[in-house]
Amino acid sequence: MKIFLAATSLRPSYGGPAYSVARLAKALADAGAHVGLWSVDQSVSVTPLLSAGSNVRFMLGKAADALAAFGDVDVLHDNGIWLPHNHQLAALAAQRRIPRVVSTRGMLEPWAFRHKRLKKWLAWHLYQRRDLQRTRLLHSTAAQEAHNLESFGLGVPVQMIPNGVDLPDISGEAAANKARDAGLRTALFLGRLYPVKGLPMLIDAWAQVRPQNWRLQIAGPDEAGHRAELERAVSAGGLNGTVFFIGPIQHDAKSGTYFNADLFILPSHSESFGQVIAEALAHGLPVLTTNGAPWPGLAVHGCGWSVPPTVGGIAQGLRQATSQDAKVLRAMGARGRAWVAGEFGWDALAAQFLASYEQLRRCIKSR
Repeated sequence: MKIFLAATSLRPSYGGPAYSVARLAKALADAGAHVGLWSVDQSVSVTPLLSAGSNVRFMLGKAADALAAFGDVDVLHDNGIWLPHNHQLAALAAQRRIPRVVSTRGMLEPWAFRHKRLKKWLAWHLYQRRDLQRTRLLHSTAAQEAHNLESFGLGVPVQMIPNGVDLPDISGEAAANKARDAGLRTALFLGRLYPVKGLPMLIDAWAQVRPQNWRLQIAGPDEAGHRAELERAVSAGGLNGTVFFIGPIQHDAKSGTYFNADLFILPSHSESFGQVIAEALAHGLPVLTTNGAPWPGLAVHGCGWSVPPTVGGIAQGLRQATSQDAKVLRAMGARGRAWVAGEFGWDALAAQFLASYEQLRRCIKSR
């Protein structure tokens, strides 16, 4: 089977979608599919998320040229909506009668749809709704996202398949870091510094709680000048000694950043999946997030907290999380690691995608 997998960017700074698309490409290729991976910013040629020796074929140039170079395509799987290249891929798929799958990546979630509302409303009525109605399958990464997609009444089937996660080795220095019981402890946020991530709420909540012997590290690339706004909030709250901005984390340094933390926090207004939550759990970290992220299993599996996406909700979560003994937090992290190991393996998820692609291909051939 030949699959053309398209992305906006495969640079680590683009966040969870860059990782999940790159890792899906590898898993599909490892399962025997012929995968052509293309990104509109051409970062497929330089991304550290895939080795040059992988079985994935890196496609360059404009979308039409990349498709032509890849040859006959069984399925075109696009990741994301709204952007010009997504619209172009929809047109190319229609012209060439290629079944198209679209992973919306949270871009139709209520908060995301309201953000820059006028611009999106115009795009929705000009082309975006029609483009989605012409797809063969919509893919969501969580049940709530699937429900929200179905509410648009597009007449297209929706399939929920979560993102996967790789399990890092917990040994050596990582084990030593996990063994510490005393001293200053670290709460970590890792992700894009952008309004949807809810960092102003986290900073206000941290100022309310001021947990003793804890510091908050905020890691990730700045977008649209949001970091300056956050830094002003930290100064206004008198938190310069306990809240620190450590900037973007290189791909090969990410594991060390997780291992050096005691608690992971994602205060987002909205997430389609929240790849960093899966990564944190895989590194043995308990997680505090909001119910804007689709992780109700944190409480079920005893590995974290899900709270309302408000300052008050996050403050209450901070009080609970930072009052726990270090051994309790480590035990929660161990339960979270066991959970993601059992349910979020890439091989099984790739098999689900391949089964869906094969069904689409059979439907096209039968017509």
